[in-house]
Amino acid sequence: MKTVVKIGLAVVIMGILSNILFGAGADKGSDIPALIKDGALVVDVRTAEEFAGGHIAGAINIPYQLAARELASREKDLAKPIIVYCHSGARSAAAKKALNEAGFTNVVNGGGLDHMRKLLGQ
Repeated sequence: MKTVVKIGLAVVIMGILSNILFGAGADKGSDIPALIKDGALVVDVRTAEEFAGGHIAGAINIPYQLAARELASREKDLAKPIIVYCHSGARSAAAKKALNEAGFTNVVNGGGLDHMRKLLGQ
């Protein structure tokens, strides 16, 4: 029983650290459906296998650790709205941070796939 408690505590601590370090979770106050309607690029930053298992319609797949490099080579408009999402919001937070550091100025963390599906009615 003590092992279960220790594992549970470790999971909680990892979640808190993830939120502190990467700002996990969707950006509040962003109108994601309107951004998509206006032509925002939607990037699923999960693995190719996760993407193949289901994704937001119209999204492209670029794993989070490659997002800044790949988008810098594809997208010359650094102000273009880009929405990144993953499974829970942690990888998309890391991708957003990397994209901002690469000069992209209009990046929104859409959070997790389930959150995005709810927002978009998918």
